[in-house]
Amino acid sequence: MDLQKRSPAPSAAAPPRLRASDADRDRAAEILTEGLATGRLDPQEHTERLDGVYRAKTLAEIEPYVADLPAPGAKPPGPGPAPDGPAPGAVPEAAGRTLYAVLGDTARRGRWRPARRTHAYALFGDVVVDLSEAEFEHRQILVRGVALFGEVRVRVPENVSLRGHGTAVLGTFDVDTLESAERDAPVVFVSGMAVCGSVTARPKRGKRIRDLRARLRRRLEG
Repeated sequence: MDLQKRSPAPSAAAPPRLRASDADRDRAAEILTEGLATGRLDPQEHTERLDGVYRAKTLAEIEPYVADLPAPGAKPPGPGPAPDGPAPGAVPEAAGRTLYAVLGDTARRGRWRPARRTHAYALFGDVVVDLSEAEFEHRQILVRGVALFGEVRVRVPENVSLRGHGTAVLGTFDVDTLESAERDAPVVFVSGMAVCGSVTARPKRGKRIRDLRARLRRRLEG
């Protein structure tokens, strides 16, 4: 049985007591190392399984240590599309942060931690909600922009998902739909209204959340 091309269960054609070679053990060790690198195994479990693999005499003894892991280089199923709106209870009704621009400009950018819900109001002014370098602590974030003879601009990293739904009266409400390739990427929802003004949301080219998987895993582990 070739562990590099094995199915999740032992091959029925392989003799159950076929002796394992050094190459078989090394292929199993590679699978375990990939499991550790991708977070499927913790260091203690990796060590225990690796010890078992190198003590195994037959292929049947190796198989239980790698049966629940994909072969190195195998691509996991891609993420499904992000929802069009926040999940029930994911975003509160009250804003955690509110930005105002009245006859002037207001911007929130750089390293900051956005609330689950942010409101931005532009009255003869310009509000920029720049999430391209933000530290995301929540999987779903909503930004509501209201522009009256003004402009609300939302900017996001390239590797999050972006959704929008709003209304424009003699103005522009325009959100670039963005689908992240990352399974656990945050989703930014933009809603609101533009009256003789504009509300726009775009990815900021060249800006990405670095180490997204590791950061989300640390947050989920507390």
